[in-house]
Amino acid sequence: MTKHPYDAGSHWRPVHKFGGSSLGDAACFHRVAGIIQSQQQADALIVVSASGKTTNRLIELLNLFVSGDSAAAIMLEGLYSFQQQLIINTLSEDQATPLLALLDEDISRIAAALETQRLDEYQRNFIQSFGELWSSRLLAKLLNCQGVSAASLDARRFLRVSGSPVQVDDDYSRQQLQHILAEHAGQVLVVSGFIASDVEGRTRLLGRNGSDFSATLLAALADSTHTTIWSDVPGVFSADPRRVQDTQLLSRLSLSEAAELARLGSPILHSRTLGPVADSQQQLMLRSSYHPNDGHTRILRQHPREPGARIVTSVDDAVLIEMTISSGYQEKVNALTEWLTRRELAPLACKRRPERKLWQIAYTQEQAAQAFSLLRDHQPAGGFEDLQEREGFSLVALVGKGVTAQPEQCLHFYHALNELPLEFIQPAINGLSLVGIVRKVPIEPLLQRLHQNLFSRPKRIGLLLFGRGNIGQAWLKLYQQQKARVEQQLNVHLTLYGAFGSKGGMLASQGLEVERVLNDFQPQDLVWPNWLEGLAEHGFDQLVALDFTASDHLVQYYPDLVEQHIHIIAANKLAGASDQDFYLHLKQCLAEHRVQFLSSATVGAGLPVQSSIKHLQQSGEHVLAISGIFSGTLSWLFQHYDGSQSFSELVLQAWQQGLTEPDPRQDLNGQDVKRKLVILAREAGFDLDPAQVMVQDLVPEALAALDKALFFEQLVELDQPLAKALAAAEAQDGVLRHVARFDAQSGKASVGLEVVSNGHAFAHLRPGDNVYAIETTHYQQNPLVIQGPGAGREVTAGAMQADLWSLLASFK
Repeated sequence: MTKHPYDAGSHWRPVHKFGGSSLGDAACFHRVAGIIQSQQQADALIVVSASGKTTNRLIELLNLFVSGDSAAAIMLEGLYSFQQQLIINTLSEDQATPLLALLDEDISRIAAALETQRLDEYQRNFIQSFGELWSSRLLAKLLNCQGVSAASLDARRFLRVSGSPVQVDDDYSRQQLQHILAEHAGQVLVVSGFIASDVEGRTRLLGRNGSDFSATLLAALADSTHTTIWSDVPGVFSADPRRVQDTQLLSRLSLSEAAELARLGSPILHSRTLGPVADSQQQLMLRSSYHPNDGHTRILRQHPREPGARIVTSVDDAVLIEMTISSGYQEKVNALTEWLTRRELAPLACKRRPERKLWQIAYTQEQAAQAFSLLRDHQPAGGFEDLQEREGFSLVALVGKGVTAQPEQCLHFYHALNELPLEFIQPAINGLSLVGIVRKVPIEPLLQRLHQNLFSRPKRIGLLLFGRGNIGQAWLKLYQQQKARVEQQLNVHLTLYGAFGSKGGMLASQGLEVERVLNDFQPQDLVWPNWLEGLAEHGFDQLVALDFTASDHLVQYYPDLVEQHIHIIAANKLAGASDQDFYLHLKQCLAEHRVQFLSSATVGAGLPVQSSIKHLQQSGEHVLAISGIFSGTLSWLFQHYDGSQSFSELVLQAWQQGLTEPDPRQDLNGQDVKRKLVILAREAGFDLDPAQVMVQDLVPEALAALDKALFFEQLVELDQPLAKALAAAEAQDGVLRHVARFDAQSGKASVGLEVVSNGHAFAHLRPGDNVYAIETTHYQQNPLVIQGPGAGREVTAGAMQADLWSLLASFK
């Protein structure tokens, strides 16, 4: 039977690393011991960092001593007290006694080393090494006390390095480690991270994130197949969850993406940590020691299937180093890049500006100090001058396979950064990152915006369709065509949750097929308001009702829809043009429940009439007047009415061509135009009550009361008054047009026939076109004119789709 890599005694010993935050106090040590026991890996290799801020305190101690500050003695006493209490609080009195004796010896050795007249690099390293040793001894002792066979291992016994930055002697280190592992078969080894030794036995340090590097290096030397780094976070998120809402833990991350994230200064991973992973067969996992069951991130060698950005990362305090290169620009920049990379100081980002003979390179503050010092010494040989260091910058980046080849993501990134004091943007040559350097500003809003645009979970949107007539069917076909595009670009998931016609409706939480709604509609007897009250547990993030009807009955339930937090998009004019009391009640409901009501399709079909009024108001304009020809039917009739045909003949012709409502009186009575005028006036911010609008009805009273058949029989009764009006227009050298007008100053509103001059914007339209003239403070003498087809199923459906797009885009 093949032995599992995790089985006791197996050659493939798993590696676990616990950082300083995971070992911050006695409770943390017990938590870590519990994790180790829960893994049931009797021969695990455990790499540990110094507890809490111990290493920082050791460094501060050294600095105080070198400067001659008497506080060095106080700092040493504080270190001793912290470690003493940590041992006492973690172990029982009997268990603690031998470790306390060793601690006394260590403090004496540190004090003796400090008494040396001059501390060299190796003595400083020796003093800094104690933090990891103390953690290793304490955790091993705790495990033994809990019944787990464990031993503490000083990494200097096997890990040999040389050079600067340090290079590992793989052959020697591997050979020494194998001897030690053989001696401790079936036993947990708690190994000190961060430290190593050279050929002369002097202490060497592995640098920033050295303990993480120790863990993956140990796994490579021990031929381990699994390495887990435990810290205070469960892995890599799509952004820093402390700064960005709704981040996602990435359960899988490619090695190349992880390396790019590390290169850009991520505190979660370091480039050196990933080197041994790439050079071995180990799998790397990141987990939280505080919440072991909160998921993890696994680093994989293969690339993700889908290209594009997966992470938004940042460095708050970035530093720019700049230099002038007067000759041989490209060659010297390439040489300097290689020179810095060899010293593990490859820039986070750089900008070549050969036209200015300038090269800019960006670093974290920690890296910048070292890079600037080295470059200053290298200046004569490097062939550059005017070396400068500039602080006060931030780095923001998108990371992911092929992100630089994703137009949509690049566009979001460029637009977002262009609104800030941008220094430069650099797409990585390997396509794994898009990096921006900006002057330092609060970047949380930028990070939030980028994350929302790129990574937020698609919002689940349920759509309720009302009206399966011509416009509703046209929209269904458009929705079917556009659904995938809308979902991709707006990061939403759309479901046609319900569809309603005059005989009832259908609801399906899994979604309705468009073809079924179009061709096999089998409505249920859904009674208001019973079915509406049952929507409370619908399971969507948002519900949207699309009203393609002309139903006053449905409009009366708009407040009920709003109370259920259902947004409304309407081609139905009756709500926007309702009596003042109902309209104000609806507006109040919308405000109280933070629900949106969009109605661009109610006026002008696909023409940008309401949006233009909004834009003018947002730009500081005050609407003074609105006028125009708002009916496609009446536009067609009066463009053709020149006396060559009677008006009744034209009405019959328009009706036969489907250019009028089924009953032409609904066009001729001016009520539809009145509704549009009221909607526009209200959109412009005026409380226009429909009762205030003076409407000229082109249908005589005698015809208005007849049924439709009799109306058509007596249609010629329209001719005499219209012929008289036409003659009056011609006498004034003008043309007859059906015009709606609203004057903001007087509050007067009217709908009816007018004589306009031949040179007027309303005089010469394409038959059926609408025209809207908007007068504002700066568009008074020369009004803004919008003209085009104001009716038609396809353009009206398009307007509804545009409103839906706008609504979905607002769901952040």
